[in-house]
Amino acid sequence: MRKNNKVGEYAYSQHTRLSVNKARRVIDQIRGRSYDEALQILGLMPYRACEPILKLVSSAADNASHNMKIKKKKLVISKAEVNRGTIRKKLKPRARGHSYPIKRTTCRITIVLIDIFDIRVWKKRVKSNAAGQNLLTILSVVFLILETIEILKNSDFDDIYYQNIEKNCINMEKDSIN
Repeated sequence: MRKNNKVGEYAYSQHTRLSVNKARRVIDQIRGRSYDEALQILGLMPYRACEPILKLVSSAADNASHNMKIKKKKLVISKAEVNRGTIRKKLKPRARGHSYPIKRTTCRITIVLIDIFDIRVWKKRVKSNAAGQNLLTILSVVFLILETIEILKNSDFDDIYYQNIEKNCINMEKDSIN
C-alpha cells in the first residue's frame, strides 16, 4: 500500500499477536538502519518478535522495489513504530463456577522505507527542524548526507549524478547554517 501524502513505501501489520513492549524492544534496534543491516539484526536476535517484524520489513522492501523501482540495497528504515492493538479477552473456567479472564494483547506495526539517495526527504527534515531551531538534529542530518556522498564515491554511479547530489548537499548545508 502507498499513501500519496507520505514519503517512501510502507508495510503495515494489524493484530500481530505480540506484546507492545516486546515488539518495541526489537523495533528500536532497527530504526534508522539500512535494509541489509536490519535483516542481519533481525536474523540474529533471539526474540520471538523478530519473525513477524522480519516479514514486515521484507514486505515493505518488496513494495518499494515494485512500486518505486528502487533497489533494496538503497533502502533505509526511516520510520518504525509499534502501537497497541485490540485486546482479545477469553474466560478460563475455574472451580465452583468462577472464571478467570485471559487477555491476549495485540499490536500494530508500521515500517516505512525510503531511498537513501532521495535528497527531498533530507531537505524536508532540515527545514522542519530549522524552524524549531534544533541544531543537534540539523547536524545529524548533515552528517547523514555526507555519509551518503561517501557511499556514492565508493559505488559505480555516474559522475554527473554524484555532482548533482553534492551540489544539493552543499546548498542544504548553507541553508541550515543561515
